[in-house]
Amino acid sequence: MAEKGIFAGLPWWVKWIAVPALVLVVFGSLIMSVLGFVIALVFKALLLVALVGGLIFVVKKFTSSSSSKSDW
Repeated sequence: MAEKGIFAGLPWWVKWIAVPALVLVVFGSLIMSVLGFVIALVFKALLLVALVGGLIFVVKKFTSSSSSKSDW
């Protein structure tokens, strides 16, 4: 409960506006780099899923068409 003691005599705008603004100024680049890394990771994972799905679709399409040609 040390936070309540620190912010007890201060106005509401210090707790809700000034302190988060200072946190963003100090750690903003770190937050943005972590956020960019997470977004890039999610994008690459989705791209990998789409490429593997496309590869499986193409392989199944060609293998099914070649097996149906051998039935003739």
